Amino acid sequence: MPIFEYVCGECNHRFELLVYGSTQVACPKCHTTKLEKQISSFGVGGTDGWVLPGSGGGACGSCGDPRGPGSCSTN
Repeated sequence: MPIFEYVCGECNHRFELLVYGSTQVACPKCHTTKLEKQISSFGVGGTDGWVLPGSGGGACGSCGDPRGPGSCSTN
């Protein structure tokens, strides 16, 4: 289920849409099907607050328990 970006040819509304199979795509504002598919690239958000397993950052590396490593029944 890819996400596509479009620009409406009638009202110039820019939007993204999760497209399922044979979904008929229309502008959510004016409901026209005169759309231009945009070149889309994925973005990677920042990692602020992320903790990598084994880095000693707090959450359990096995299950994510916020009490820390060894505090869950997985370990």
